[in-house]
Amino acid sequence: MGRLRHLINIILLLVLSTVGLRYLFESIFALPVAASAEARPIDNLFNGHFWMIAFLFSLIMVLMLYAIFVFRRQDGDETDGPHIHGNRNLEITWTIIPTFVVIGFGIWGAVTLNEITRPKEGEMTVDVVGKQWIWSFTYPEQDNIGSGELVLPVNRTTVLKMNAEDVIHSFWVPEFRVKQDLVPGRETTLRITPTEVGSYKLRCAEICGLNHTLMEADVRVVDAAGFQAWVDEKQAVPAFADLTAEERGAFWASAEGFGCVACHSADGSPGVGPTWQGLYQHEVPLADGSTVIADDDYITTSIHDPNSQVVGGFNPNIMPQNYLEQFAAREQEVEAAEAIDLDITADIIAYIKTLQ
Repeated sequence: MGRLRHLINIILLLVLSTVGLRYLFESIFALPVAASAEARPIDNLFNGHFWMIAFLFSLIMVLMLYAIFVFRRQDGDETDGPHIHGNRNLEITWTIIPTFVVIGFGIWGAVTLNEITRPKEGEMTVDVVGKQWIWSFTYPEQDNIGSGELVLPVNRTTVLKMNAEDVIHSFWVPEFRVKQDLVPGRETTLRITPTEVGSYKLRCAEICGLNHTLMEADVRVVDAAGFQAWVDEKQAVPAFADLTAEERGAFWASAEGFGCVACHSADGSPGVGPTWQGLYQHEVPLADGSTVIADDDYITTSIHDPNSQVVGGFNPNIMPQNYLEQFAAREQEVEAAEAIDLDITADIIAYIKTLQ
């Protein structure tokens, strides 16, 4: 009868401890709102792990503490405790059962991974580019419109085809749960089916350099009508030929252009690169101790050969060395489409002149 009482007590304490720990985990490791179809199976997997962790921790601690307090040696008892060599059946049991539990969780995880990565009917494609330290998005099925924010229609699967231009980055929106690295030289994919209309924040989850913590982008999930209205608005943007040089320069500097704003602020705030506010025709101290006036020639050289005149207090090899080639390719593309002469460097300088 005594053994049965101890067994019942242990089972009750084990249940109470497991349930209590599980809800303690829920408050400590609170997850953000689940805003995608992929989040549900992932959250179920999280919950399974939390319950198992709570149970295993409770199993060890309840048995240990119960034995310490209930079976402690009584005052005056100087006898030795019983010698127990071991229990082969118990050892076999606690080896076999955890093995099958681990295998079960592995199968569960594989099924979940297959479910969230398999192609879905009617999915939309968005091309994603990550580079230090900015995100840009292109919609090939919507006339290749570009954007510095990710806009997605609700309840429709979007396959993100992602490329990194420099180092490894990682696409992560916590509310969507899924995450995928962007690897230079290799296209990776990620599928998202948003289920909640709202605004979210895309973060880079892979340390990628000095401005890693600022590598964010807005994510908006809208209904079908709102998505079409956004596409129509983007498609109605004037052609480059209809923009002034200053307006084109602001575009080239944006995330939709060449991402200059990732390093160079337009309002004087500090960044990885010098601010553009008040730069033009002002004296610039260089890392070698000399100074130079920030005129057209200096800015052109700084863009085309950035390591030749590094500004004092800033590091070399941060700015891409191939903007001249990038500009030439984009100029050829726009000139072929709109039959205009384009000089992206001159446009950017025109924009910088406005930031006095």
